[in-house]
Amino acid sequence: MSARTGAEASAAAPAARPSPARAAATLRLRARQPLPLAYAWAASILGGAMLPFAFQPFDWWFLVVPAVALALASLRGRSLPSAFWLGFATGAIFFLLHIQWITVYLGAVPLVALTAWMAVWWGLGGMALALAWRWGEPRLQRPLGAFLGMPALLGAVWTLRESLSSSVPWGGFAWGRLAHTQASSPLADTTSWVGFAGLTFVLAALSALLLQLVLHHRTILRRRLTIAAAALIAVVAIPAFPVETTGSIRVGAVQGASEAGLLAPYTRGEILQEHVDATGLLAGEDLDLLVWPENAGEFYADEDPATLAALDRVATAFDAPLVVGSVTRDGDDTYNALLQVEPGEGAVAEYRKRHPVPFAEYLPERWLFEPVLDALGFLELIPRDFSVDPSSANAFDVAGVSAGLAICFDIIDDQLAREMVATHGAEIILAPTNNADFGRGSAENVQQLAIAQLRAVEAGRALVNISTVGTSAMIAPDGTVIDRLQQYEPGTMLEDLPLSTTVTPGIRLGAWVDAALCIGAALALAGLAIASRGSRRSTDRRSADA
Repeated sequence: MSARTGAEASAAAPAARPSPARAAATLRLRARQPLPLAYAWAASILGGAMLPFAFQPFDWWFLVVPAVALALASLRGRSLPSAFWLGFATGAIFFLLHIQWITVYLGAVPLVALTAWMAVWWGLGGMALALAWRWGEPRLQRPLGAFLGMPALLGAVWTLRESLSSSVPWGGFAWGRLAHTQASSPLADTTSWVGFAGLTFVLAALSALLLQLVLHHRTILRRRLTIAAAALIAVVAIPAFPVETTGSIRVGAVQGASEAGLLAPYTRGEILQEHVDATGLLAGEDLDLLVWPENAGEFYADEDPATLAALDRVATAFDAPLVVGSVTRDGDDTYNALLQVEPGEGAVAEYRKRHPVPFAEYLPERWLFEPVLDALGFLELIPRDFSVDPSSANAFDVAGVSAGLAICFDIIDDQLAREMVATHGAEIILAPTNNADFGRGSAENVQQLAIAQLRAVEAGRALVNISTVGTSAMIAPDGTVIDRLQQYEPGTMLEDLPLSTTVTPGIRLGAWVDAALCIGAALALAGLAIASRGSRRSTDRRSADA
């Protein structure tokens, strides 16, 4: 019998078991395998399509976690060009579905333009998240790094992108933030501690944790379930910051059901009269304050004797101050404003909207965009540029109470919310708005209401969200809707609302939380980039020496 060759003997011998260190390294390499590109595109598209259902009017708030997890999974292991387009696709699909209400009167062009702009931000965010995966995952493989470090890193980078797109340029577009999904969820209370940016971070980090628990499937199932349960209990168990009530104020609010949209035809005085008529539903009631919506006083109410007389009659009838929206002017400047009308005194105070909406209430860089919009036939939709008065205080001293003021989209501006409470001592928040441009049954109305609910929780303040057409509601400091009016029906609300002077951590520290998350994300990426470059140089030197 002939002797076997060494190769044959080796083949016949039992396979040697790999060392524990080699086996662990093999598992880590398997965990880092990215999705095939086709699957990555599927995850990106599905995440973008799923995310709108976490918002109103669907309110399936729990879907935010799997939707964001899918978006994050699509970016893992991708090159920067691929990450940009994957992030772009997620953002484009999300916004096309989430803000489709913009097409009701304005058509498809504004929807496509705004969606494309926000999708660019999501594409840039996708690149940053891909770098976080590339540089962070190899260094965060141990349990603490994998299940705490990576979720924190990815959550902070997501928050950085969201904060930038919510403020840059021209005040940004803060609609569709992850935090806005949670108005009716147990996580809403978190905003009273860390603000909107902090809640977005929590949601993005939870999404990343879910993804990590799936990716590290070799970790014992019991351990992964324990981590998931502990994380869920930790965030759900956070109570609202305790707010001390200092009294109450009886507030009446009026919805005139007026077709007050930008393109709606109307006769001068019609919107005013519809709100006068609806206010009649409160006849004989005792109240401390009456609130009308944005634009209910129409144009130049403070200049027109007939309008001022009508407003004074309403205030005098209830022997209470009236807060009413009107367009005002000062020389060549025009303002979207709120007026405080006192019985027998007329307009005694004015707040001028601090966050007018670009491409709606004014045209930024008019020299650049005017020819483009004119060619597209959209220039007539922006007939005037509302001005900004930075010195205008967003609070009225009314009925012996400091009332914070937010006109329409002001409610999404974190800085204005902090200013009204921390600087001006607002004890209650008034949020007059005009949603008539977005159509009957519009999702915009209830999306805005959800933001108002979260703002009430963040500030620990009762909030009056009063619209020309709805959705109007009175909201308790814990975000609960106390009373609500049907859309496009005239109606009134009358409630005793609590007052408070407590300043929550979400208000006092919210800006610091936002800055810390953004700066922390940028510094973490920079540090990981330097470490990764150093590792590559060390590897190259060892290879050269060998």
